[in-house]
Amino acid sequence: MRRLIMVAWLVWAGCAGNARHARETADYGFQAGSDFVWVRGPWSAITPSTDIDEVIDQLCPAVMGLPAATQRDYGQEYCGALYSLGDGRYFASMPSPLGDLQLVGATRRKSCHAPSLVKDARGRTSPIADFHSHPWSPSAMSDRDRRISTQVWLIRIQFDSACTIQKLIPYANDNRPGEVYERRGKQWKRVGIIKLEDKATGLVTSVDDDE
Repeated sequence: MRRLIMVAWLVWAGCAGNARHARETADYGFQAGSDFVWVRGPWSAITPSTDIDEVIDQLCPAVMGLPAATQRDYGQEYCGALYSLGDGRYFASMPSPLGDLQLVGATRRKSCHAPSLVKDARGRTSPIADFHSHPWSPSAMSDRDRRISTQVWLIRIQFDSACTIQKLIPYANDNRPGEVYERRGKQWKRVGIIKLEDKATGLVTSVDDDE
């Protein structure tokens, strides 16, 4: 069944010939005349919580059940957002595959656009973080994921197909180093910093807070 899903995904996504582009749906789309992506929330696969980490811990297993999410060089990245409605709870949006045009076939160039807007019929949304998947393992945040120019919200969450979760706090508008964390059990361990002079490139300097 999983193979059939994968074949169907490639046929659907590759209908343009030698390139593919995910199609807009009722749950995600491009904002008119731009490359900015909107997503709809909440995602019913994720239980909301007053603890944002409880929401984060649910993301990877749910995303990895989506088409091609674990298919490595033939795989698909998914992007979404974590947000609140001002009631103290955090929600996850629907994940979106919308991104740059990609060649059909084996390639390690995967992308999806971090959402710039979350639509929720219940009220005005306040996005806090974006999240995205990588269809390989091991696969940490790329340089592009960490660059200051690609940051949209206060936090960036990334996970690979083995559900190793990383968190970036870029401090995009602050005169302080960015921080990279990895989820270890139910705790976050700081594994690196991005010095002020390295924010443009996303270069990480390793740290060991146990020392």
